[in-house]
Amino acid sequence: MNQKIRKLVVMAMLVALSIVLVYVVHFPIFPAAPFLEYDPADIPILIGTFAFGPLAGVMLTVVTSLIQGFTVSAQSGVMGIAMHIFATSTLVLVAGNIYRLHRTKKGAVVALVVGTLAMTMAMVVFNYFITPYFITPDISDAAAVAANRGFVATLLVPVIVPFNLIKAGVNSVITFVVYKTVSRHLIHGESWKKHTNMEGNVQAEQ
Repeated sequence: MNQKIRKLVVMAMLVALSIVLVYVVHFPIFPAAPFLEYDPADIPILIGTFAFGPLAGVMLTVVTSLIQGFTVSAQSGVMGIAMHIFATSTLVLVAGNIYRLHRTKKGAVVALVVGTLAMTMAMVVFNYFITPYFITPDISDAAAVAANRGFVATLLVPVIVPFNLIKAGVNSVITFVVYKTVSRHLIHGESWKKHTNMEGNVQAEQ
């Protein structure tokens, strides 16, 4: 199979897996903010990032976020799409670039830890500056925007920071554990190559 076509097929499979995972597994972590739900959608995206690079990771993020936002997570609306793209793009750009330079287990650990911290910091900024406009019906009402920003500020330390650390941290740990196995079979097609070679040998014997 042509390498470019194979790459597109694998990326499409990773997007589909991400959508299935968020459909099957999603639940709130903090009662104070039930709208913030953990889901494992970023695991296939991180796998694709490590396999194909940070830009591929961003592409996977955008496509997955759009499909997810109009299907299994439609209730989150435009805000959910924007938050997912911003958060996960930060994670994959940071983690992907570090891993691209240091393709070792230690490099993967450093990449995922720094990526998790970067995503957490990015979402503090996003929530403080951008979220108030999403949750204010009339964004021209400066007083309402300021009031909502004050409300968001009360959630930053007790909810938003730990939520993003937990979500990105859990997904990073799972990615680290499964990446080599998934990469060997799905990305590099080890099973497919063995099957092809076996067929070739059988034909040669005939």
